[in-house]
Amino acid sequence: MNIGALAQLTGVSADTLRYYEREKLLAPPCRAANGYRVYNEADAARVRFVRSAQALGFSLAEIRWILPRLNAGQVQRAEIETHLNKKLAEIDGHIKQLRTLRKEVQATLSSLRCEQQTQVTVQQATSEAMQRAPARRVAGPRRRTA
Repeated sequence: MNIGALAQLTGVSADTLRYYEREKLLAPPCRAANGYRVYNEADAARVRFVRSAQALGFSLAEIRWILPRLNAGQVQRAEIETHLNKKLAEIDGHIKQLRTLRKEVQATLSSLRCEQQTQVTVQQATSEAMQRAPARRVAGPRRRTA
């Protein structure tokens, strides 16, 4: 099948498939006489695995590491369980952080002292927020490594 057919079959874009190829998540496909990429059902299964692993929160680096081992039949259930339990622990940590953040946002909301229709300046908002916020480092968005 060509790249368009594989994209449609797996529910990803052709650009995503090319990206997976560049990132070594998908082996370079054979080429037809016209230079078009030619894929097979094994490639579709691999793309489905990558997508499902991503949906479970695994990074592309983690997926890239395990794919060759899966293909070679070198992964046992115990190892899969270890990876899944590690992911569960990460998720539990994120949930704990989000619960703490939710409490902080709720407390800040409850501590607002001005009337609902009052215009608030940055200085006022900052001083009120700083009085409520615990002394901790504010982290930016978490970056995923490929």
